[in-house]
Amino acid sequence: MRLEDFMNASPVNFFAVETIKKCLCEAGYKEWRAEETCPEVKEGDKLFVTKNGSAIFAFHMGKKTLAEGGMRIISAHSDSPCFRVKPNAEIKCEGGLVKLNTELYGGAIMSTWMDRPLSLAGRVVLASAEGNITEPVVRLVRIERPILTIPNLAIHFNRQVNDGVALSKQKDMLPVLTTQLSVSGERGAVSGGILKNLVAEELGVDAGEILDFDLYLYDTTPAQRVGLYGELIQSGRLDDLSMAHAGMEALLTETDTPEVTKCLAIFDNEETGSQTKQGAGSPFFASLVQRLVARQAEGDGFEGFAMCVEKSFMVSADNAHAWHPNYSEKYDPTNHPVMGGGPVIKYNASQKYLSDAVGASVFMQACKKAGSPYQTFVNHSDVAGGSTLGNILSSSFPVKGVDMGNPIWGMHSARETASVQDHENCIKAFAEFLK
Repeated sequence: MRLEDFMNASPVNFFAVETIKKCLCEAGYKEWRAEETCPEVKEGDKLFVTKNGSAIFAFHMGKKTLAEGGMRIISAHSDSPCFRVKPNAEIKCEGGLVKLNTELYGGAIMSTWMDRPLSLAGRVVLASAEGNITEPVVRLVRIERPILTIPNLAIHFNRQVNDGVALSKQKDMLPVLTTQLSVSGERGAVSGGILKNLVAEELGVDAGEILDFDLYLYDTTPAQRVGLYGELIQSGRLDDLSMAHAGMEALLTETDTPEVTKCLAIFDNEETGSQTKQGAGSPFFASLVQRLVARQAEGDGFEGFAMCVEKSFMVSADNAHAWHPNYSEKYDPTNHPVMGGGPVIKYNASQKYLSDAVGASVFMQACKKAGSPYQTFVNHSDVAGGSTLGNILSSSFPVKGVDMGNPIWGMHSARETASVQDHENCIKAFAEFLK
């Protein structure tokens, strides 16, 4: 699947996981539901597990058992900074205008969300037909037409806007849903509001069946090539769905049974710290591996799990900051990756990244064998950087590894920019690593 198609099919985390799931199924992977007994696994088997509908873990079992050979893992995350719709979201204003009450998810560059064609996507929860309250019905919903916008304040009322203005999440960033409440609001007022009726129509259900929802704003502008030669790609959510896509493509490139097990691990909630049941801070991934090891060992498998961890290696794939031609002073003088220069190995002395010399050398060799260039990134010593899921996962799965990513501009903007060549090289390097 082309990156542009993957991005356009994945407006939020739930849809990203659903897209990956469909690609895995088409490639012969079978779903293992975590609440069921671990299936018997043999070399060549392909299986995947989802968690919360927003994280997914795929395994292509190798000729060696997990205890004998460990795993080669590519990890990334499905979430991106955005705005989440609050409960009781409709705020009625003068002139029949309705705006939605939202809250910020992650560290978005908020101003980039203004004056854009926006819409809603996420999941909706309906009452269970069987009456089992612990197993409600979950449906994905995506409104493809632009129905929202966050209007900027005119410069005439804010003369300092180009000097830098502090934005309030609660005041400035609320999207407008409609200016014609008098036209559509009477029907909405009867059974729970315009928003609930809108979602009900999209799903073809009665509004009264909707119990709750997790809905997020997304930019409806499709992913597209930019640059004089189309050498760049611009899209929302490149951080980190471009790495999830590269990992998936590499996993599916080679169909023969690998020597050691290949794994794609896509976690959720990295942008808010990973401390959720579907995040890298959860023991869920480790428990999956423990269960697979125990199944292969036909017993407890504790010793085998420890051996698997020690023999495994993980590429923690999360995008890096490309050198920006207008802000060179923000970058380290000798470690600032450029667009088109290849995948980036990320280092941090305070251990915010997983990389060390041993881990970095593994990925360097994969790049060389794949014919891909590679670059290095270290923060300017006076500029604080972010972190990612690699070292967080190490608390429950202390694996050797490296943190890397492709260089992008505008990280956490509503529209990020990356190099097409870097993405192609990344897929080649990932495929070489998984061999």
